Amino acid sequence: MDPSTTKTVAIIGGGQAGAQAATSLRQWGFEGDICLVGEETALPYQRPPLSKAYFKGEMDEERLYFKTAEWYEQQRIDVLTGIRAEKIDRTNRLVDLSNGGHMTYDALIISTGSRPRPLPVDGADLANVFELRGLDDVKAMVPQATAGKHIVIVGAGYIGLEAAAVARQLGLEVTVLEMEPRILARVTSPLMSKFYTDLHESNGVSIHTGARLERLSGENGNVTTAHLADGTEIPCHLVLVGIGIVPNQDIAEEAGIACADGILTDRDARTNDRHIFAAGDCTVRPLVHYGRTGRLESVHNAIEQGKLAAASILGRPRPAEDTPWFWSDQYDVKLQIAGLSDGHDEVIVRGDIDTRSFAAFYYKNGRLIAVDAVNAAPEFLVAKKLIMLGNSLAPSDLSDTSVSMKELAARAA
Repeated sequence: MDPSTTKTVAIIGGGQAGAQAATSLRQWGFEGDICLVGEETALPYQRPPLSKAYFKGEMDEERLYFKTAEWYEQQRIDVLTGIRAEKIDRTNRLVDLSNGGHMTYDALIISTGSRPRPLPVDGADLANVFELRGLDDVKAMVPQATAGKHIVIVGAGYIGLEAAAVARQLGLEVTVLEMEPRILARVTSPLMSKFYTDLHESNGVSIHTGARLERLSGENGNVTTAHLADGTEIPCHLVLVGIGIVPNQDIAEEAGIACADGILTDRDARTNDRHIFAAGDCTVRPLVHYGRTGRLESVHNAIEQGKLAAASILGRPRPAEDTPWFWSDQYDVKLQIAGLSDGHDEVIVRGDIDTRSFAAFYYKNGRLIAVDAVNAAPEFLVAKKLIMLGNSLAPSDLSDTSVSMKELAARAA
C-alpha cells in the first residue's frame, strides 16, 4: 500500500485502539478522511475504570471519555455511534453499516475488541444477572448494587476481583465462585493467588474455589439463588459474570481475513490483506520480547497497536514495542504487572508480603520475563525497562532491599 495514495481511513470499533489510531493519524499529519464507527452509543471511552472508580462512584461519566465530541469535530474525525459494521467488501473496499450506509476506505483498521464469554447455565437470562464489559452494563448494575445486598461473582480473574473489592466497599455481601483450584490461576503464580485470597477474605469476601455453578434460579424473573454442582445453594440479589472474553473477529473472518482465536497481524498491525489492519483485544500479534505470538487484553496493547497501525499507514518508522503491562486496583493495593509470567520456572520475592509492599520476579531459564509489583512502583518500572531491552537481573541480587532498584538496573545495563 502506497501511503501517498491513502486518502481515506475507516476504523471499525470505538474503543481504546480505534480512538488511538484516529488520534495518531492526525497527530502525525494525515490530512485525509477518517471515519470511525462504533456499535455503542457513547463516544470512545476508557474501560478499566468500569470495574473500579466508575463502579464505586468516584468517577463521573464525562471523565471516562478520551475526547469530547468537539475535539473529534475539530480534528475532522467522523464518529458514528450506535451503528454496527456488518460486512467488509475487500474487492471494492467498502464496509456495509447497519443503518444502510457504508464506509469507503483506502486503509481499514479493525478494532472490534471482545465480548464477554456467556454464562452457559440455566437462569443466566434472569434479571439482575450482569456482565461487566461496557458502560451500559455498569449503569444497569449500579442501582442494584446497594449496601446490604448479596452479590455472587462468577469468575475470579482481575475484573471479577476488582468488582468484589468495590462491592465490599459499597457494603454488599460478596461471594466469589472460581472453577479452578485457586483464584487468578490462568494469569499468575500460586504465590499471588494466595496473597489475593488472603486480601479478599480479610475484607469479608467469601471465596469458593473448585466451584462449578450448575444453575441460577429466581422469583418473578429476578435471580435469587446460585446453585453449585455440589449441592450448595447461595442466596443472592444479583450476579456478576466474569468468565473471560471472546475476540470479536467475526466480521474479519467472514471477509476472508486470517484469524485464529483473534485476527492475525504482523508487527505493524497489518493483516493478510495489505489494506487492512487490526488492533486491540481482537488481535493475535507477535510478542517480540518472547519469540511467539499471542493475544493481549490490555490498555497497553490497544494503545500500541493503534499507533503501529497508524504509523504503517503513513509510512512512518515503527514505534517502539514496549513490554506488555497491566494493572489492577483492589482495596488499597495497586498491582502493576510487567511482562508475561507464563512458563516461568523460578519466582524471587523482593520485599515483605505481609506489609503489602513487595514484588514477585519471574524467571525462565535464568532470564527475567515478568514482575508482579504490589505497591512497588520502582520494581515495576525497572523490570519493565529491562525486559524491553532484553536485559536481566541476577536473582541473588533482588533479596537485598537495601540496594535500590536503580542500582540494580545499573548493574544489569
